[in-house]
Amino acid sequence: MSQTTTFSVDGMTCGNCVRHVTEELTAIPGVTDVQVDLVAGGSSPVTVTSDGPIADEAVAAAVDEAGYAVTPKGSLL
Repeated sequence: MSQTTTFSVDGMTCGNCVRHVTEELTAIPGVTDVQVDLVAGGSSPVTVTSDGPIADEAVAAAVDEAGYAVTPKGSLL
């Protein structure tokens, strides 16, 4: 059964930023889709669809690897 998780990431400014975050998140086992609604220079909503539950720590680590951080107000923190 598919599961979605939505959170926000601060600091992305362009399509290249979105690509980096998307690549890192899709590398997590079980992730089937990543959608980013870019808010250049603001807090961008990110929705991850997966085959099952994904650990918050795995998502935060993937975003960190891309060079960004989950927004403190996001559902992951």
